[in-house]
Amino acid sequence: MAEENDNSQEKTEEATPRRLEKAREDGQTARSKELATMAVLLAGAGGLLVFGAAMGTSMVDIMRDNFILERSAIFDTREMSNQLLAAAKDATWATAPLLILMLVAAIAGSIGIGGLLVSGKAIAPKLNRMDPIKGLGRMFSMRSLIELVKALLKVGLVLVVAILILNVRTDDLLSISEEPVNSAVEHVLWTLGWSFVILACATIIIAAIDVPFQIYDHQKKLRMTKQEVKDEFKDTEGKPEVKGRIRQLQREMAQRRMMQEVPGADVVITNPTHYAVALKYDQKKMAAPVVVAKGSDETAFKIMEIAREHKVEIMRTPPLTRAVYHNTELGDEIPDGLYMAIAQVLAYVFQLRQFRKGRGDKPHVPDFPIPSDLRRDV
Repeated sequence: MAEENDNSQEKTEEATPRRLEKAREDGQTARSKELATMAVLLAGAGGLLVFGAAMGTSMVDIMRDNFILERSAIFDTREMSNQLLAAAKDATWATAPLLILMLVAAIAGSIGIGGLLVSGKAIAPKLNRMDPIKGLGRMFSMRSLIELVKALLKVGLVLVVAILILNVRTDDLLSISEEPVNSAVEHVLWTLGWSFVILACATIIIAAIDVPFQIYDHQKKLRMTKQEVKDEFKDTEGKPEVKGRIRQLQREMAQRRMMQEVPGADVVITNPTHYAVALKYDQKKMAAPVVVAKGSDETAFKIMEIAREHKVEIMRTPPLTRAVYHNTELGDEIPDGLYMAIAQVLAYVFQLRQFRKGRGDKPHVPDFPIPSDLRRDV
């Protein structure tokens, strides 16, 4: 039932970063074949203009070397293979710059959108691609129709541009037949190069339309339903109820550890109806008294209950308790401004213990000095 509900929802949400990352892992990214085609054609056309003269000269040299043979070479059975190897070597060197330029353009055009992506999943065999019914569905899908329209427009555009070029260059092409071989070859390559450049420029229009479409189509495929976004959030961040339970257990564990420190405290100061703070001071190990437990409401009553069980002195000091509670965290030393007040508290506790042992007079509760910037009224 949940799956049916998911399928019935519209994919209106943009892909999350996790969805985009997973798509790249699966080899899915925006690609434009028209951009790659345009890059290769422009590189080839530009390469012909730049390297055309050198290539023409090399072609003339290759033809001359292969059409002019000495009489002795005719009767040598190895001469033809040597001639072929030499011609192939010269042709390779002559066309290498153009081929390298086109290779770089092909790679750049392929990764122009989507960036470089290497994924084994993209080339892994998938049995569902061999399903003839699904194959027919892809052949007659809306995407196939769009690709067909694009192909027809591309052929039509290139054909129109080619006809215009031929009409403009007819006289120039016919005059080539009257030129010497060397100049004719260079003229042909120069004419082909510029004609090729113009034809390649026509593909810029197609690429300019196809690139935004491919980006839009890729983003559309990766869109998610609201339920998918919620499910992904639960998977990555954890279910709210589970996280809440974990936080509750962590709080309970921290509270148990805190309560275990109360019996070793020197004093517990309280605002009896709201707060309780347990303080400990060891002159050999601590630079100042440390808050070993603190809490409000039920936690405060629990701290006081444990303190009574272990005969830890409890002092009712509402202003000082509020100041310490709101200006410290568990395990912190008390603020500098409260040193004097806490020192008086510890001194009072020491004198009280001596009085109970019959070694002195009963001490009076002093007025604890609290700086105005540390005071809290609630």
